Amino acid sequence: MDVRSEVREFLTSRRARITPEQTDLPWYGENRRVPGLRREEVALLAGVSVDYYTRLERGNVNGVSESVLEALARALQLDEAERAHLFDLARATRTTPPRRRRPAKQRVRPSVQRILDSMTGAPAFVRNGRLDILAANQLGHALYSEMYVSPVRPPNTARFVFLDPERATNFFVDWERAANDAVAILRFEAGRDPYDRGLSDLVGELSTQSETFRTRWAAHNVRLHDTGAKQLHHPVVGDLSLTYERMELIADPGLTLFAYTAEPGSKSEEALNLLASWTATLHQEEPAHGPLSVPAGSAFQLHDGRGSSRELTT
Repeated sequence: MDVRSEVREFLTSRRARITPEQTDLPWYGENRRVPGLRREEVALLAGVSVDYYTRLERGNVNGVSESVLEALARALQLDEAERAHLFDLARATRTTPPRRRRPAKQRVRPSVQRILDSMTGAPAFVRNGRLDILAANQLGHALYSEMYVSPVRPPNTARFVFLDPERATNFFVDWERAANDAVAILRFEAGRDPYDRGLSDLVGELSTQSETFRTRWAAHNVRLHDTGAKQLHHPVVGDLSLTYERMELIADPGLTLFAYTAEPGSKSEEALNLLASWTATLHQEEPAHGPLSVPAGSAFQLHDGRGSSRELTT
Protein backbone atom coordinates (compact mmCIF):
# COMPACT_ATOMS: atom_id res chain seq x y z
CA MET A 1 0.00 0.00 0.00
CA ASP A 2 1.26 3.50 -0.89
CA VAL A 3 1.00 5.23 2.48
CA ARG A 4 1.33 8.75 1.09
CA SER A 5 -1.55 8.11 -1.31
CA GLU A 6 -3.59 6.73 1.58
CA VAL A 7 -2.97 9.86 3.64
CA ARG A 8 -3.86 12.12 0.71
CA GLU A 9 -7.08 10.32 -0.14
CA PHE A 10 -8.14 9.94 3.49
CA LEU A 11 -7.69 13.64 4.32
CA THR A 12 -9.33 14.69 1.06
CA SER A 13 -12.35 12.45 1.69
CA ARG A 14 -12.77 13.69 5.27
CA ARG A 15 -12.52 17.35 4.16
CA ALA A 16 -15.12 16.83 1.43
CA ARG A 17 -17.80 15.60 3.82
CA ILE A 18 -17.82 18.67 6.11
CA THR A 19 -19.62 21.90 5.24
CA PRO A 20 -18.97 25.33 6.77
CA GLU A 21 -22.34 25.10 8.57
CA GLN A 22 -20.97 22.16 10.56
CA THR A 23 -18.10 24.29 11.85
CA ASP A 24 -17.54 27.66 13.55
CA LEU A 25 -16.49 29.20 10.24
CA PRO A 26 -18.53 32.04 8.73
CA TRP A 27 -20.72 31.21 5.76
CA TYR A 28 -19.11 32.22 2.48
CA GLY A 29 -22.16 32.07 0.24
CA GLU A 30 -23.56 29.40 -2.06
CA ASN A 31 -21.18 29.71 -5.02
CA ARG A 32 -18.66 27.21 -3.70
CA ARG A 33 -16.54 25.13 -6.03
CA VAL A 34 -16.22 22.23 -3.58
CA PRO A 35 -19.00 20.47 -1.63
CA GLY A 36 -17.00 20.39 1.59
CA LEU A 37 -14.39 22.56 3.21
CA ARG A 38 -11.63 24.30 1.31
CA ARG A 39 -8.02 23.61 2.24
CA GLU A 40 -7.64 27.09 3.68
CA GLU A 41 -10.69 26.52 5.87
CA VAL A 42 -9.25 23.30 7.30
CA ALA A 43 -5.94 25.08 7.87
CA LEU A 44 -7.75 27.86 9.75
CA LEU A 45 -9.64 25.39 11.92
CA ALA A 46 -6.46 23.41 12.66
CA GLY A 47 -4.37 26.50 13.39
CA VAL A 48 -1.74 25.83 10.71
CA SER A 49 -0.74 27.66 7.55
CA VAL A 50 -2.41 26.87 4.25
CA ASP A 51 0.93 25.82 2.77
CA TYR A 52 1.58 23.45 5.66
CA TYR A 53 -1.86 21.84 5.46
CA THR A 54 -1.50 21.51 1.67
CA ARG A 55 1.75 19.62 2.24
CA LEU A 56 0.01 17.32 4.73
CA GLU A 57 -2.89 16.63 2.38
CA ARG A 58 -0.42 15.68 -0.33
CA GLY A 59 0.65 12.84 1.95
CA ASN A 60 3.78 14.36 3.42
CA VAL A 61 3.09 13.75 7.12
CA ASN A 62 6.55 12.41 8.00
CA GLY A 63 7.70 14.20 11.14
CA VAL A 64 4.38 15.90 11.87
CA SER A 65 3.81 16.33 15.60
CA GLU A 66 1.03 14.67 17.58
CA SER A 67 -0.37 18.09 18.49
CA VAL A 68 -0.84 18.91 14.79
CA LEU A 69 -2.46 15.53 14.17
CA GLU A 70 -4.82 16.18 17.09
CA ALA A 71 -5.64 19.61 15.65
CA LEU A 72 -6.39 18.01 12.27
CA ALA A 73 -8.60 15.40 13.92
CA ARG A 74 -10.61 18.16 15.61
CA ALA A 75 -10.82 20.30 12.47
CA LEU A 76 -12.04 17.37 10.38
CA GLN A 77 -14.34 16.13 13.16
CA LEU A 78 -12.85 12.64 13.10
CA ASP A 79 -14.39 9.97 15.29
CA GLU A 80 -12.34 7.59 17.42
CA ALA A 81 -11.65 5.13 14.61
CA GLU A 82 -10.77 7.85 12.10
CA ARG A 83 -8.44 9.58 14.56
CA ALA A 84 -6.64 6.29 15.25
CA HIS A 85 -6.41 5.66 11.50
CA LEU A 86 -4.82 9.07 10.90
CA PHE A 87 -2.23 8.41 13.61
CA ASP A 88 -1.55 4.93 12.18
CA LEU A 89 -0.94 6.37 8.71
CA ALA A 90 1.37 9.05 10.10
CA ARG A 91 3.29 6.40 12.02
CA ALA A 92 3.61 4.26 8.89
CA THR A 93 5.28 7.10 6.98
CA ARG A 94 8.10 7.07 9.54
CA THR A 95 8.71 3.36 9.02
CA THR A 96 10.95 1.90 6.35
CA PRO A 97 8.79 -0.47 4.27
CA PRO A 98 9.85 -4.07 4.89
CA ARG A 99 10.58 -6.45 2.05
CA ARG A 100 7.40 -8.10 0.81
CA ARG A 101 7.29 -11.69 1.92
CA ARG A 102 4.65 -14.33 2.28
CA PRO A 103 2.98 -13.86 5.67
CA ALA A 104 3.59 -16.49 8.33
CA LYS A 105 0.60 -18.71 9.00
CA GLN A 106 -1.22 -17.55 12.11
CA ARG A 107 -2.09 -20.26 14.60
CA VAL A 108 -4.43 -20.33 17.54
CA ARG A 109 -2.74 -21.76 20.60
CA PRO A 110 -4.27 -24.94 22.13
CA SER A 111 -5.07 -23.11 25.37
CA VAL A 112 -7.09 -20.53 23.43
CA GLN A 113 -8.98 -23.31 21.63
CA ARG A 114 -9.76 -24.84 25.04
CA ILE A 115 -11.21 -21.52 26.17
CA LEU A 116 -13.38 -21.45 23.06
CA ASP A 117 -14.54 -25.03 23.63
CA SER A 118 -15.44 -24.29 27.25
CA MET A 119 -17.91 -21.61 26.08
CA THR A 120 -20.70 -24.06 25.31
CA GLY A 121 -23.59 -21.60 25.57
CA ALA A 122 -22.19 -18.83 23.36
CA PRO A 123 -20.91 -18.85 19.78
CA ALA A 124 -17.27 -17.77 19.90
CA PHE A 125 -14.39 -17.53 17.46
CA VAL A 126 -10.91 -16.06 16.99
CA ARG A 127 -10.33 -13.68 14.11
CA ASN A 128 -7.40 -11.72 12.72
CA GLY A 129 -7.41 -8.21 11.26
CA ARG A 130 -8.00 -9.54 7.73
CA LEU A 131 -11.34 -11.03 8.89
CA ASP A 132 -10.06 -14.62 8.68
CA ILE A 133 -11.82 -16.88 11.18
CA LEU A 134 -8.95 -18.98 12.52
CA ALA A 135 -10.75 -21.00 15.21
CA ALA A 136 -14.22 -21.39 16.68
CA ASN A 137 -16.16 -23.46 19.16
CA GLN A 138 -18.90 -25.83 18.02
CA LEU A 139 -21.63 -23.21 18.37
CA GLY A 140 -19.48 -20.69 16.50
CA HIS A 141 -19.10 -23.17 13.62
CA ALA A 142 -22.85 -23.73 13.66
CA LEU A 143 -23.67 -20.01 13.68
CA TYR A 144 -21.40 -19.38 10.68
CA SER A 145 -22.12 -22.67 8.92
CA GLU A 146 -22.96 -20.78 5.72
CA MET A 147 -19.49 -19.26 5.69
CA TYR A 148 -17.88 -22.70 6.01
CA VAL A 149 -19.57 -23.88 2.81
CA SER A 150 -16.71 -22.39 0.80
CA PRO A 151 -13.70 -24.72 0.49
CA VAL A 152 -11.31 -21.77 0.93
CA ARG A 153 -9.59 -21.89 4.31
CA PRO A 154 -9.55 -20.09 6.59
CA PRO A 155 -13.08 -18.78 6.03
CA ASN A 156 -13.11 -15.02 5.62
CA THR A 157 -16.01 -12.69 6.37
CA ALA A 158 -15.19 -10.23 3.57
CA ARG A 159 -14.94 -12.98 0.94
CA PHE A 160 -18.28 -14.35 2.13
CA VAL A 161 -19.97 -10.95 2.01
CA PHE A 162 -18.72 -9.92 -1.44
CA LEU A 163 -17.97 -13.15 -3.29
CA ASP A 164 -20.94 -15.25 -2.11
CA PRO A 165 -23.68 -12.59 -2.29
CA GLU A 166 -26.64 -14.98 -2.48
CA ARG A 167 -25.82 -16.72 0.79
CA ALA A 168 -24.54 -13.53 2.42
CA THR A 169 -27.64 -11.45 1.67
CA ASN A 170 -29.81 -14.20 3.13
CA PHE A 171 -27.60 -14.59 6.21
CA PHE A 172 -27.09 -10.91 7.10
CA VAL A 173 -30.46 -9.26 7.70
CA ASP A 174 -28.84 -5.88 6.98
CA TRP A 175 -26.39 -6.84 4.25
CA GLU A 176 -25.52 -3.22 3.44
CA ARG A 177 -24.33 -2.63 6.98
CA ALA A 178 -22.38 -5.90 6.99
CA ALA A 179 -20.69 -4.92 3.72
CA ASN A 180 -19.82 -1.42 4.94
CA ASP A 181 -18.50 -2.78 8.23
CA ALA A 182 -16.31 -5.40 6.55
CA VAL A 183 -14.68 -2.84 4.26
CA ALA A 184 -14.23 -0.30 7.06
CA ILE A 185 -12.55 -2.89 9.29
CA LEU A 186 -10.18 -3.92 6.49
CA ARG A 187 -9.39 -0.26 5.75
CA PHE A 188 -8.60 0.35 9.43
CA GLU A 189 -6.33 -2.70 9.44
CA ALA A 190 -4.58 -1.44 6.31
CA GLY A 191 -3.66 1.73 8.16
CA ARG A 192 -2.47 -0.20 11.19
CA ASP A 193 -0.30 -2.54 9.12
CA PRO A 194 0.06 -1.16 5.56
CA TYR A 195 2.73 -3.70 4.64
CA ASP A 196 0.66 -6.82 5.39
CA ARG A 197 0.98 -8.82 2.18
CA GLY A 198 -1.92 -11.09 3.11
CA LEU A 199 -4.19 -8.07 3.48
CA SER A 200 -3.05 -6.43 0.25
CA ASP A 201 -3.61 -9.73 -1.60
CA LEU A 202 -7.11 -10.00 -0.14
CA VAL A 203 -7.96 -6.41 -1.08
CA GLY A 204 -6.65 -7.05 -4.58
CA GLU A 205 -8.74 -10.21 -4.91
CA LEU A 206 -11.92 -8.50 -3.72
CA SER A 207 -11.30 -5.40 -5.84
CA THR A 208 -10.83 -7.54 -8.95
CA GLN A 209 -13.94 -9.63 -8.41
CA SER A 210 -16.41 -7.21 -6.83
CA GLU A 211 -17.34 -3.75 -8.06
CA THR A 212 -19.40 -3.34 -4.88
CA PHE A 213 -16.25 -3.81 -2.82
CA ARG A 214 -14.25 -1.40 -4.99
CA THR A 215 -16.84 1.34 -4.53
CA ARG A 216 -16.84 0.97 -0.76
CA TRP A 217 -13.06 0.69 -0.53
CA ALA A 218 -12.67 4.00 -2.37
CA ALA A 219 -14.72 5.77 0.33
CA HIS A 220 -11.87 5.39 2.88
CA ASN A 221 -14.27 4.79 5.75
CA VAL A 222 -12.90 3.11 8.87
CA ARG A 223 -14.45 1.78 12.05
CA LEU A 224 -13.69 -0.08 15.25
CA HIS A 225 -15.41 -3.37 15.94
CA ASP A 226 -15.48 -3.70 19.73
CA THR A 227 -19.09 -4.34 20.70
CA GLY A 228 -22.48 -4.18 19.06
CA ALA A 229 -25.44 -6.13 17.74
CA LYS A 230 -25.81 -8.57 14.86
CA GLN A 231 -29.06 -9.37 13.08
CA LEU A 232 -28.64 -12.74 11.39
CA HIS A 233 -30.91 -15.21 9.60
CA HIS A 234 -29.67 -18.74 10.15
CA PRO A 235 -30.87 -21.33 7.59
CA VAL A 236 -31.88 -23.77 10.34
CA VAL A 237 -33.14 -21.74 13.32
CA GLY A 238 -34.20 -18.51 11.64
CA ASP A 239 -33.70 -14.97 12.87
CA LEU A 240 -31.18 -14.19 15.60
CA SER A 241 -30.53 -10.89 17.34
CA LEU A 242 -27.19 -11.25 19.11
CA THR A 243 -24.82 -8.98 21.00
CA TYR A 244 -21.09 -9.41 20.45
CA GLU A 245 -18.09 -8.50 22.57
CA ARG A 246 -14.49 -8.24 21.41
CA MET A 247 -11.60 -9.43 23.57
CA GLU A 248 -8.07 -8.84 22.37
CA LEU A 249 -5.62 -11.70 22.87
CA ILE A 250 -2.68 -9.78 24.30
CA ALA A 251 -0.28 -12.73 23.98
CA ASP A 252 -1.18 -13.15 20.31
CA PRO A 253 -0.82 -9.75 18.59
CA GLY A 254 -3.37 -9.26 15.85
CA LEU A 255 -5.76 -11.96 17.10
CA THR A 256 -9.09 -11.21 18.74
CA LEU A 257 -11.72 -13.39 20.40
CA PHE A 258 -15.39 -12.60 19.73
CA ALA A 259 -18.32 -14.02 21.71
CA TYR A 260 -22.05 -13.71 20.96
CA THR A 261 -24.94 -13.79 23.43
CA ALA A 262 -28.70 -13.40 23.23
CA GLU A 263 -30.98 -11.47 25.56
CA PRO A 264 -32.21 -13.84 28.35
CA GLY A 265 -35.75 -15.02 27.74
CA SER A 266 -35.82 -13.76 24.15
CA LYS A 267 -36.75 -15.64 21.00
CA SER A 268 -33.12 -15.33 19.98
CA GLU A 269 -32.05 -17.18 23.13
CA GLU A 270 -34.50 -19.96 22.28
CA ALA A 271 -33.15 -20.08 18.72
CA LEU A 272 -29.59 -20.17 20.03
CA ASN A 273 -30.50 -23.11 22.29
CA LEU A 274 -32.01 -24.89 19.30
CA LEU A 275 -28.86 -24.19 17.33
CA ALA A 276 -26.77 -25.71 20.12
CA SER A 277 -28.96 -28.82 19.99
CA TRP A 278 -28.58 -28.99 16.22
CA THR A 279 -24.83 -28.70 16.62
CA ALA A 280 -24.71 -31.50 19.16
CA THR A 281 -26.75 -33.74 16.84
CA LEU A 282 -24.39 -33.14 13.92
CA HIS A 283 -21.24 -33.60 15.96
CA GLN A 284 -22.27 -37.09 16.98
CA GLU A 285 -21.12 -38.07 13.51
CA GLU A 286 -18.75 -35.27 12.40
CA PRO A 287 -15.27 -34.20 13.53
CA ALA A 288 -15.20 -31.87 16.51
CA HIS A 289 -14.07 -28.80 14.57
CA GLY A 290 -14.98 -29.56 10.97
CA PRO A 291 -17.32 -27.44 8.89
CA LEU A 292 -20.99 -28.19 9.41
CA SER A 293 -23.21 -29.08 6.48
CA VAL A 294 -26.61 -30.71 6.36
CA PRO A 295 -28.19 -32.52 3.41
CA ALA A 296 -31.37 -30.85 2.19
CA GLY A 297 -34.48 -32.46 3.70
CA SER A 298 -32.72 -33.71 6.83
CA ALA A 299 -34.92 -33.62 9.95
CA PHE A 300 -33.75 -33.15 13.52
CA GLN A 301 -35.57 -33.39 16.83
CA LEU A 302 -34.14 -30.56 18.89
CA HIS A 303 -34.53 -30.09 22.64
CA ASP A 304 -34.28 -26.65 24.25
CA GLY A 305 -33.19 -27.85 27.70
CA ARG A 306 -36.52 -26.91 29.35
CA GLY A 307 -38.51 -29.99 28.46
CA SER A 308 -39.73 -28.79 25.07
CA SER A 309 -38.72 -30.17 21.69
CA ARG A 310 -39.09 -29.16 18.10
CA GLU A 311 -38.46 -30.88 14.77
CA LEU A 312 -36.43 -28.93 12.22
CA THR A 313 -36.10 -29.82 8.56
CA THR A 314 -33.31 -28.30 6.48
